[in-house]
Amino acid sequence: MIIVMKPKTPQEEIEGMKRRILELGCEIHESQGVNYHIFGLVGNTSTVDSDRLRAVDWVEKVIHVQEPYKIANRLFHPKDSIVQIGNRKIGGENFAVIAGPCSVESEEQIISIAEDVKSAGAGFLRGGAFKPRSSPYSFQGLREDGLELLKSAREKTGLPIVSELMSTEHLNRFIEDVDIIQIGARNMQNFELLKEVGKIRKPVILKRGLSATIEELLLAAEYVLAHGNENVILCERGIRTFEKYTRNTLDLSSIPVIKKLSHLPVIVDPSHAGGLWWLVEPMAKAAMVVGADGVMVEVHNDPANAKCDGQQSIKPERFRTLMNSLKELAKIQNKVIQENI
Repeated sequence: MIIVMKPKTPQEEIEGMKRRILELGCEIHESQGVNYHIFGLVGNTSTVDSDRLRAVDWVEKVIHVQEPYKIANRLFHPKDSIVQIGNRKIGGENFAVIAGPCSVESEEQIISIAEDVKSAGAGFLRGGAFKPRSSPYSFQGLREDGLELLKSAREKTGLPIVSELMSTEHLNRFIEDVDIIQIGARNMQNFELLKEVGKIRKPVILKRGLSATIEELLLAAEYVLAHGNENVILCERGIRTFEKYTRNTLDLSSIPVIKKLSHLPVIVDPSHAGGLWWLVEPMAKAAMVVGADGVMVEVHNDPANAKCDGQQSIKPERFRTLMNSLKELAKIQNKVIQENI
């Protein structure tokens, strides 16, 4: 349920409405803009008499939220949410570029790539330390050693780091070492993991599951939001369809749909979506055009010998070309690409 207060409602009336809502046994999610003040009621609202609320002089209107996701709903928060990471932002007019290898392989590799993507204009460094792989015989990542190498790359370049968390076992380490925690597609509905990252305030990138609907993605985000962490960034990375040529099918239509339904920032991973390096550039540019708040791109200095996903990784020189295209496109789309200088 949403309670929209009238413009210029006195503060004492605002406080009075808060007390009334709490007395009804509901939690309050408050959203305030220049010309609006909104209370989102979360909890058992079945016993709330909306007619009595509408009778309050300073109440503009009461709206029943039909969708099962509440806090992620744009009705709760009409303006786009912006997630702050240091002096960088994801959401609103800001277009984030996250780049780096699928897996951290060595100190030389990750620092070299970090320096390359930074010089091209990337704002964040991605790298997998713990790798979820379909085959138990595939490279599983350097684990804790990989996190240490990511920290070295951050110290060398100043780029905030993004890495995937697979288990609550390593949550404390990620809270300490990582700037943005990624929850991968395979863990999108690992609800216990979502609850735990909801208890912290570290930004979280939540990837859409292999066969998840948009509503299921937003409900997964709701788990994080409902436990107090408002710093959620959604990621479209392609879904499984009947098509075999590409690794997945990039659902570009999901971007404007999510933007209509939710206030949360949403980025696109064109590398995992297509699974082919030559698809990354056109899909990344398409992502900006349809309204995405950023892209996450896999970059490797030697894709032919990469330990993971070399076929979908672009080389640093190709990434530089992509960045030049995105910068030109950003001028048309009224987006700002924040570079790490």
